Amino acid sequence: MELATVAPSAAAGPTAAPTPCPYCEQNPERWRELTSVAPPELLGTSAVLLEGGCGEMLIGQNWRERRQPASLAKIATAIVVVDNADLNAAVDVQITGWDLSVENESSIMGLVAGMRISVEELLYGLLLASGNDAALELSRFLGGEDTVVALMNRRIAALGLTDTLLKNSHGLDAPGAHTTPFDMAVLGRELLLNPVLRQIVGTQYRQEDWHDLGRLTNGNYLLYIYEGALGVKTGYTEEAGWLIVSAAERDGRLLVASVFDSADVYWDSMRLFDWAFENTPNICA
Repeated sequence: MELATVAPSAAAGPTAAPTPCPYCEQNPERWRELTSVAPPELLGTSAVLLEGGCGEMLIGQNWRERRQPASLAKIATAIVVVDNADLNAAVDVQITGWDLSVENESSIMGLVAGMRISVEELLYGLLLASGNDAALELSRFLGGEDTVVALMNRRIAALGLTDTLLKNSHGLDAPGAHTTPFDMAVLGRELLLNPVLRQIVGTQYRQEDWHDLGRLTNGNYLLYIYEGALGVKTGYTEEAGWLIVSAAERDGRLLVASVFDSADVYWDSMRLFDWAFENTPNICA
């Protein structure tokens, strides 16, 4: 795919190129045999590219740099929901999304208090529309924000991740909340291991009888412009900047990328994927 389909913003120049992965540094002779093409320069301040098959870090740039998680927190929310809830269970909605949008400019799926909707449909609203109303309803259904946030952080710790602490289910900036490109890439890979969540994040449109506009639209534009894209999650807040966890698959090889604080997260993701698909073998094979 031509990279020109998404041009980088002229407002910010590229940072230094990502450094090779630990595997590559530990096996320098083999790495030199495998690829002679350097990793691309990126607009983002920090990034990670993982081999999806085994989770090996292929390349990393400031990969433990901490930032607010923004809506990438919803990756962890979705994981604990499928761990702890019946997806067919009906939820009696108590939140009106428009109120949240007016109050704090939340992204919403469009919930209206009094409607009844399934847990699975709320997950579509959480991951396609990045609905903060969906996040709060799912949290209430599972026992409240404190309960769900504890589950999220416990799940993160169980994966061996030490640089992430989440403070809410939706990702709005919160004192003390933080994550890194590496941790979020690992969480993104974990999400993709669940067939239901993998299908949801890879869905472009979801027709909904209850929705005023008739459908939910996935805000991850990589799904529309990049061959093999599987989606995952984007995020933005004033403190975090633009963030993404993205994935792509070709010929059975899965790659998971995470880019933080970028003027164009899609351009950076495509450059990472193109570099790996075209110039490196699957180091998990």
